Amino acid sequence: MTASETVGPPRGRVREALDYVLWAYTPFRPMSARDIYDLVSTNAFTARGLYLNLGYWKTARTIDQACEALAALVGNTAAMGGDDEVVDVGFGFADQDMLWMQLFAPRRITGLNVTPSQVRLARARVARLGLADRIELLEGSATAMPLADASCDIVTAVECAFHFDTRERFFAEAFRVLRPGGRLVLADVIRNAPEPGGFRRRVQEVTWAAFARTFAVPPANADRREGYAGKLRAAGFTDLRVDSIRALVFPGWHRAMGEDAALRRRLHLAGRLPYRLLLRLDANTVYSAFDYVLAVARKPA
Repeated sequence: MTASETVGPPRGRVREALDYVLWAYTPFRPMSARDIYDLVSTNAFTARGLYLNLGYWKTARTIDQACEALAALVGNTAAMGGDDEVVDVGFGFADQDMLWMQLFAPRRITGLNVTPSQVRLARARVARLGLADRIELLEGSATAMPLADASCDIVTAVECAFHFDTRERFFAEAFRVLRPGGRLVLADVIRNAPEPGGFRRRVQEVTWAAFARTFAVPPANADRREGYAGKLRAAGFTDLRVDSIRALVFPGWHRAMGEDAALRRRLHLAGRLPYRLLLRLDANTVYSAFDYVLAVARKPA
């Protein structure tokens, strides 16, 4: 990221801090996903690039490695290759799309994103790498894709489908735009299985409700793995898997937040404050409400 990479007109620091506090700590400023990412702007997790995912920590030791590893996991799981036309929904600042071109060289990637400020900056970044003829980035919705029927081989969404209103509508759209035999691959946050005991279960419910309010998660998206798989089947997908990778996501992220002072500094000050308390707890307690899944499905040939 360079000094010229900004997503829009600068906010005053007081106004920005107030917006963060109202959004994160009160019920008085509910935000859409578009509003959230406008506010977060380029306060990315990584030192390289502008990734905003929690990372895949199977072998990664830094947040930069982990964010790239999650994107690579999605590409590998999709068996992405040179003949594929890919639709990447919720592409952020297009970091994963540029990485996929480097690693897998698909024929074409079309990105869809509802946040205009991210689309503008991502297009500039892609153009600087000379990839604008192979990566087309559009302002558009996952639940009403401006794409023709049976027009792509792979649909991906990296850590964003929990925002979509709703996942069911997104699954239907993904099925529509995929060619027969096409693959859908998602890295997604969902609800975890209920904990035993009334108190622990209540903590999960309160934590999920706070997450859903803060991060614009529609009530219909409060899925657990069984329901998630059922929605994929109902959309017409077969050969599906919804695998939990939470043990390779949340503990690594939690450890990095505790050990990596530079990572904490890259977050907005208002976003750092809760971690002063949360880092005193173990990851299983902090993230007990959440599962993290790698979901794979295929449109029948």
